[in-house]
Amino acid sequence: MIFYGLKNCDACKLLLKSQPHFKLIDVSLTPVPDDILMEAIAKFGDTIVNKRSTTWRSLDSKTREKKPQEIIKLYPKVMKRPLIKLETGELTLGFQEKNK
Repeated sequence: MIFYGLKNCDACKLLLKSQPHFKLIDVSLTPVPDDILMEAIAKFGDTIVNKRSTTWRSLDSKTREKKPQEIIKLYPKVMKRPLIKLETGELTLGFQEKNK
């Protein structure tokens, strides 16, 4: 299974520790493929954008008004993490240790 996140993200580190067979794709180096990003936005809506993040808070109001896919393409660190693609093809968003 794969997930999209950041190598220094606490939730991503926790996921890798509990599920070492998962493969991390660092969105700061490799963008989320368009089809997966659009599927995630269709499923999770605007919650795909982490509006509590430092990156979000640094954006100007004009940028914040853009569509989620545009914002994430410009600023991948603003995406809520991790975005997990399960073996079934289902997408899940976020991880807490109790989710194991």
